[in-house]
Amino acid sequence: MPATLAGQLVVAISSRALFDFEEENQLFEAEDDRAYMQLQLQRVAEPAKPGVAFSLVNKLLAFNAASPQASVEVVILSRNDPVSGMRVFRSAQHYGLPIQRGVFTRGESPWRYLRPLNAHLFLSTNEADVRSALQAGVPAARVYPHSARASDAHPHEVRIAFDGDAVLFSDEAEQVFQSAGLDAFQAHERDKALKPLPAGPFKPLLEALQLLQRQASPAMRVRTALVTARSAPAHERAIRTLMDWDIEVDEAMFLGGLPKGEFLREFEPDFFFDDQTGHIENASAHVPSGHVAAGVSNLIAQVKAAAQTER
Repeated sequence: MPATLAGQLVVAISSRALFDFEEENQLFEAEDDRAYMQLQLQRVAEPAKPGVAFSLVNKLLAFNAASPQASVEVVILSRNDPVSGMRVFRSAQHYGLPIQRGVFTRGESPWRYLRPLNAHLFLSTNEADVRSALQAGVPAARVYPHSARASDAHPHEVRIAFDGDAVLFSDEAEQVFQSAGLDAFQAHERDKALKPLPAGPFKPLLEALQLLQRQASPAMRVRTALVTARSAPAHERAIRTLMDWDIEVDEAMFLGGLPKGEFLREFEPDFFFDDQTGHIENASAHVPSGHVAAGVSNLIAQVKAAAQTER
């Protein structure tokens, strides 16, 4: 029988998101890939330090040890060259991460390999790769490499926090907010409270986590949180949407525009996903964070950036 990843939660991750290669990356950006390759080869026997997404990957893989059959697959999907890939695999082995599969593309975008993997999540520090993945329908986030590392207070629990609009849900309501303001947004959501929101880019990941959550054991379990700038009365549509999807979250924070970072610090997630860079910058000082470049807010930001470049 050929190998298959069917029925598993598949996470694709770049080497720089999994391990701390910031020093090596400076050399790559300052010189060329051959100097980078040589440095990685020199350090091939030296395990890299854990990166921003290390805790998330480590805990997800722990589900395989707690279950009679593998339920999580992690694949390295990296712009690194194959030589540097040796250090990535050796570092994973050093930390006891059972990662067996990897694709190394030496500077080319690796996102196209997400399709044959049927990945539920792609984590990378490369913004262009993340945008390409999102356009292909894969939940993806740009990891902030200088984010705080995850707390070690919950060794038997994967904790993941999500923003709502443009992440779990579509950006339908966000479009109203951007075009007409807060009062119009609140009225729109109050009027449509009983109508479920369309799915956002990260609904497939939340569904996969729900299946994993149902396999929970004393050894490993999943805890999720919705952390949103919504407040009452706009909270109701978000809750009813999750109910309509038959998906449960363990915690919901309706913060009404308050900074999310300190609340996330108390939740202690292994990772947090949000579509707005301001929220990610605030959160990354406290928890591992990734930017989801989706929705109208990011489109507006892209247009503004393009206009400034043309000046």
